[in-house]
Amino acid sequence: MAALTDRPHHKFWPKRLPHSLTPPATSLWDNLATSARRYPDKPAIVFFGRELTYAELARQAERLAATLHALGVRKGDRVVLCMQNCPQLVIAHFAILRANAVVVPVNPMNRAEELKHYITDPDAKVAITTGDLASELVKASDALAPKDRLAHLIVTQFTDAFDAGVSGPDSLPDAWRDWLLTRHSLPALAGGHAHAWTDALAGDTPAPELATGPADLALLPYTSGTTGLPKGCMHIHSSIMHNAVSSAVWGNATAETITLAVVPMFHITGMVSLMHSSIYTAATLVMMPRWDRDLAGRLISRWRVTSWTNIPTMVIDLLGSPHFDQYDLSSLVHIGGGGAAMPQAVAQRLFDSYGLRYVEGYGLTETAAPSHSNPTDAPKQQCLGIPFMSTDARVVDPETLQEMPVGEQGEIIIHGPEVFQGYWKRPDATAAAFVEFEGKKFFRSGDLGRVDEDGYFFITDRLKRMINASGFKVWPAEVEALMFRHPAIQEACIISTKDTYRGESVKAVVVLRQGHKGKVSEEDIIAWCRENMAVYKVPRVVQFTDALPKSGSGKVMWRTLQEAERE
Repeated sequence: MAALTDRPHHKFWPKRLPHSLTPPATSLWDNLATSARRYPDKPAIVFFGRELTYAELARQAERLAATLHALGVRKGDRVVLCMQNCPQLVIAHFAILRANAVVVPVNPMNRAEELKHYITDPDAKVAITTGDLASELVKASDALAPKDRLAHLIVTQFTDAFDAGVSGPDSLPDAWRDWLLTRHSLPALAGGHAHAWTDALAGDTPAPELATGPADLALLPYTSGTTGLPKGCMHIHSSIMHNAVSSAVWGNATAETITLAVVPMFHITGMVSLMHSSIYTAATLVMMPRWDRDLAGRLISRWRVTSWTNIPTMVIDLLGSPHFDQYDLSSLVHIGGGGAAMPQAVAQRLFDSYGLRYVEGYGLTETAAPSHSNPTDAPKQQCLGIPFMSTDARVVDPETLQEMPVGEQGEIIIHGPEVFQGYWKRPDATAAAFVEFEGKKFFRSGDLGRVDEDGYFFITDRLKRMINASGFKVWPAEVEALMFRHPAIQEACIISTKDTYRGESVKAVVVLRQGHKGKVSEEDIIAWCRENMAVYKVPRVVQFTDALPKSGSGKVMWRTLQEAERE
């Protein structure tokens, strides 16, 4: 067996870096506590012009942890965290860890019907959210059996974290003013209690003793698959710690790094490669709650942002702004991301104009974000990169598990300290997700790829049915299950359709019930979907048909529909 140091890609490995890394044997909370001790007055977060120092970030997280403990949260309990990017997300995330509990990050685009699963599956009794999203969580909780409902909901307002009258480069986009400035009243929670964020941080009782370490469960992010409801990925402190530290080392991050934090932090990439990595190095996060190209341009210029992790559509959008010539991007020294391939012409423009090489990477929720990344000094375009620090990855035949020759397609499998422990309450799915290869336990990614003669990985197709819409993963089985609740839908099959901006979009091929034909339009179906699922899952196109193609066993032949769409 070839040693890891003998792999072809090590010819391109950054010479100053080791091939593997030993992360701190402490909890993730210790990273914030350490940075707050070392850099108490340094800005940890900038949000619409207001700076939150490391000392204050740690103090507020301690206060919230004490409140969580007072509400009954104990070691190993799961706490739902459902927010767009804002300082409160970081405070709440670390407060949950400080309370010795487990963060369940939930996409804030989910609607009540979807949110029920994120309450019941992890047995969560406490959730933390923003005022604009609280009603959906309440609706989800109230619809559950009394024993399954939330007992406590902590609600913050965006203006708890910034000044409503902010002006200049840090000012709000006009389209966001109602969304961000409206203060919502506390909702009534059936069988439970809603608490204002300001009250939750007002106490002065100490947080419980820190009782978690590297081997304890830290995060339970959910990922969907080919069948059934989303599955919780069990990440212990050490798997997140490895990729947080490695991301910092790989990207040359220091305490002087200033990061534009617009990639969502409910998502594993934003959570680990941005938030946890930045807190570990005591970098500054210039935070955006969602994407707006001109706000991004102003913030990069105003705060002299040095590092920007993104999805390629954001870069394309910023470069296309009519105000682009007003922005100064000269401070950027690192730019990269994933979720979709960066078009070669755009990558070339970044290099020609700023000397920036766009660094693409690859990872999954199960691998705590990067399992692969391009070397910053030797990236290849439209490429996943090389196996990340401490990581072994191969391309094997999905059936025989034999390693494939250079250039030939197979399934990407991954071994490393960043790989998760398994799926929450799903021993069957966990067993199916791993395979033994050369005496080691490898995670089966479900993605098909190839390796070139230099050891760089390229994705070619997916074994799993997954649609990648601007970096958001859409799992057809989940969307189909939601659509079947529509009274007019007899059958539905979800496939991907090409999208020049998003890369891929969602298309639904629908068979209507007999009594509804001619009475329900494609637009009616799309409007219903917008009410019942996260917006990125909503089909952009609905096509009615009299019947779906089926196999002899009665299974819908989605591949037939997908191939017809591609043609």
